[in-house]
Amino acid sequence: MNAAVGRRLLAEFTGTGLLVAVVVGSGIAVTRLTTDGALRLLVNSLVTAMGLAVLIVVFIQAGGAHFNPVVTAADWILGRHTPRRYGLGQAAAVMACQIAGAIAGAALADAMFAEPVLSPSRHHRGGAPLLLSEVVATAGLLFVIVALARTGRLQHVAWAVGAWIGAAYWFTASTSFANPAVTIGRSLTTTYAGIAPASVPAFIAAQLAGGAIGTGLAVAVYPARRSQVQVEQPARLAG
Repeated sequence: MNAAVGRRLLAEFTGTGLLVAVVVGSGIAVTRLTTDGALRLLVNSLVTAMGLAVLIVVFIQAGGAHFNPVVTAADWILGRHTPRRYGLGQAAAVMACQIAGAIAGAALADAMFAEPVLSPSRHHRGGAPLLLSEVVATAGLLFVIVALARTGRLQHVAWAVGAWIGAAYWFTASTSFANPAVTIGRSLTTTYAGIAPASVPAFIAAQLAGGAIGTGLAVAVYPARRSQVQVEQPARLAG
């Protein structure tokens, strides 16, 4: 493994971990400060959106700042026939680091607030409305990332991705997980942001479907010739 790959794996582990720490930690803090459900969601969504945007800015040069296996999958698929292609093994290693980072981030947040560490959540989330919400949230996320990449506007990605996730907290019934690694991490906290492990497989299936839809839509709306693939750095980002 060369140094660049090692830096990428470290960046994905750290960035995903910090993202989950932001989501879980802000959820814990706000539930201790207020019982108002709308205020809790407002604070959690704003803190997550801001934290995600900052993490993208900080880590994008180190390894793409995906923080999301669906984003990594899209990046690998779209880059297979371009000069920036990389192997399936590296893609799998990145995803593994994202999942490990998410688990570590949940543990960190719980430890900072003296909550039980790595305890499975009892917050069951399921049903067609929530799963449809995850399809929509993830499709939108991937559409934003891939569309910006294919039109050469990656300078807008940090705020655009943060804004999409923050907005999707409010207009989706699931509050927009949109990320298999984050979903797994959040299954290991008993706090406000948790999701029961039994609910995770269906959420991930919905996220994968949404990712495929969003990526396909972006490619259809913004087709690129092979000579233009250098702007196709989509998915060097997060969610």
